Amino acid sequence: MKKFKTIIFDLDGVIIDSEKNMEKSWNNVKVKHSIKQNFNMYFKYVGYPFETILKKIGIKDDIAEIKESYKKFSIKNIKYIKVNREMIKTIHILREKKIKLAIVTSKDLSRTKLIVKKFSIPIKLIISPTKNMRGKPFPDQLNLAVKKLKSYKRNSVYVGDMYVDKLSAKNSGIDFIFAQYGYGNNKKKYSRVIKKPIDILKFI
Repeated sequence: MKKFKTIIFDLDGVIIDSEKNMEKSWNNVKVKHSIKQNFNMYFKYVGYPFETILKKIGIKDDIAEIKESYKKFSIKNIKYIKVNREMIKTIHILREKKIKLAIVTSKDLSRTKLIVKKFSIPIKLIISPTKNMRGKPFPDQLNLAVKKLKSYKRNSVYVGDMYVDKLSAKNSGIDFIFAQYGYGNNKKKYSRVIKKPIDILKFI
């Protein structure tokens, strides 16, 4: 079995359970902006950058305003986010074993930092999409994470729970581990799967 020295994590569905937060925030946005698309339509594309999700579900106008509203509602509804305690314990073990760690997420940097601080997630490097860096499924974020960690792609793996996460890893040229306990479709075939966070340890 291949062993990894660098592990990069997706955030939503892998380290935290934010589905309830997303649902409440999306419903708030629906009312404020008179949006017809329901949460199930939105949730189907979780993992992609917010702007991409809107376009995929047929929303093409007022994207910047909707994004800002969603961000504010998401922060207001932060109490509905739960952290995966087993994952936090696993991350501490990985740190003790000198594994290099990072978070690559489609969530904006300010909200991600707020969540990392609130739940004491022991990972320092966070890579979110920016105007100059494309989000998933493009490889930009993962490429930057590997570079900043001074790692090698052959020893790096991305842990995600959505098919777009696998595409990002593939496009970056690094390996992928599917977090089966997350939000993704378990029917798809993945060569590396974890049923719970602690299972990651068998890959180091």
